[in-house]
Amino acid sequence: MSLVLHGYRYSVYVRIARLALAEKGVAYERVEVNPFSPDVPAAYLALHPFGRVPTLVHDGFALYETGAISRYIDRAFPGPKLQPEEAHALARMDQIIGVVDSYGYWPLVRQVFSHRVFRPAIGQAADDGEVALGLAGAAKVLAALEALASPAAFLVGPTLSLADLHLGAMIAYFTATPEGAVLLDRHPRLAAWWRRLQMRPSLPATAPGLPAPLPPVTQV
Repeated sequence: MSLVLHGYRYSVYVRIARLALAEKGVAYERVEVNPFSPDVPAAYLALHPFGRVPTLVHDGFALYETGAISRYIDRAFPGPKLQPEEAHALARMDQIIGVVDSYGYWPLVRQVFSHRVFRPAIGQAADDGEVALGLAGAAKVLAALEALASPAAFLVGPTLSLADLHLGAMIAYFTATPEGAVLLDRHPRLAAWWRRLQMRPSLPATAPGLPAPLPPVTQV
């Protein structure tokens, strides 16, 4: 079997796919693709015409869009089921994923994490105003997710689902900031869920770490 995941190691969406593969116990090859590069390889654009990440290629079958990839991983490989069968739980899973994508990604990751952690790590300027805007947006998102979350161990019930992996990849970045960790702790159901999720081996196994600082530009 040939299974290749193309993507940028620091992308939360690549990590979602990696978490699904880890939870299913599936071995795969990784190919690094930086979608922010000005020269994304033509071979990758042939797989993903929009040049984003991730893309999964399974025995010649190419698939992009994280939601499609994670659901395919669950259906195509043996292991624990990552999608509930009961209609209400499955709908709630889809809803939470939709909320996270539509309203959570930008404030949690692109504003708070990027400007508080990622940009300083690579020597780029950060904007405290973006952090403030992100925290305001994150507060609304977390309040909505707190209301949607199941009182059981995981977001939609007693067993892990794709909703946990989708949100978990973003919360991992968000809580890497002091402000994010404090804000999450104000939502008791989500805070307890996050403590449980962090105990799963898939989380440290897929942790991307932080990038090394870019070398200084030498003028000649």
